[in-house]
Amino acid sequence: MRIAVTGSIATDHLMVFPGRFAEQLIKEQLERVSLSFLADRLEVRRGGVGANIAFGLGRLRLDPILVGAAGIDFADYGAWLRANGVDTSTVRVSDHLHTARFVCTTDEDQNQIATFYAGAMAEASRIDLADVVARTGEPALVLVGADDPAAMLRHTATAHRLGVPVAADPSQQLTRLDREQARQLVDQARWLFTNEYEAALLQERTGWTEQQLLDRVGTWITTLGAGGVSLARAGIDRLQVRAVPAEQIADPTGAGDAFRAGFLAGTAWSWSPEQAAQLGCALATTVLESVGTQEYKLLPSDLIDRIHETYGHDAARTAEPRLAKLS
Repeated sequence: MRIAVTGSIATDHLMVFPGRFAEQLIKEQLERVSLSFLADRLEVRRGGVGANIAFGLGRLRLDPILVGAAGIDFADYGAWLRANGVDTSTVRVSDHLHTARFVCTTDEDQNQIATFYAGAMAEASRIDLADVVARTGEPALVLVGADDPAAMLRHTATAHRLGVPVAADPSQQLTRLDREQARQLVDQARWLFTNEYEAALLQERTGWTEQQLLDRVGTWITTLGAGGVSLARAGIDRLQVRAVPAEQIADPTGAGDAFRAGFLAGTAWSWSPEQAAQLGCALATTVLESVGTQEYKLLPSDLIDRIHETYGHDAARTAEPRLAKLS
């Protein structure tokens, strides 16, 4: 099962603020905020949700196709992705813009304030998913991740027209979508990914209730941070999967992308949604314990141990044959 991952390709500038954002905010002055936070650490890393998810799938040997737009500075990044199992042959490389930038500051409570500069991502809407399919073969699934909104809408419409199942992951782009756009992105998705805040925002943007959304998608997966993951499907009891405990959180950036990679890998291997979510949680915690979104070490024995310690012997025994092949 080959997966096409559409979404942003970016360079991350990750900073750490040794305090709490909440302590710097004055309730009566929120309409006129003018603040700066003195960070004591800066890491410049590869990122972008499309690239992060594709990277995770590549490390799990799923041979993903990355569909996105990058800039004139993409050569080294592209080589890195290819070395880690990602097909970058359909990435559009701008002839004058730089790759997108994600600038994020994290406080000691793991709250984040971020700014995203689109750069070459603005050209993503020029990519025709039908051309990608013609060049690389029809994928079993297209994940539509956060990207230029016009590109997200175009990829979703094309995938439905071609009869390719869609995993909708609008994430941070929800704030830029109007009602009709939000509805188009999620309607008829086989998988819908949100975090807890985005779940509420999605209902506000679409104007649909939770039940109305569940009637329009296959399975709605909501990540809950330390609370784990919730999987909901119309007519079926909600499934809760515990998070894999982290020994020490180094950086939360990219954990959600890693969960998606692990979950989609599990589905590609025909695992149950619960088993796929367990792998996603294990991979997410691996990223939590690393700085950067693609710098983590993926050790099959470590993933198996994490699954065993959190979900028990039977879960680890089910996962071991497939994960052991990654060695």
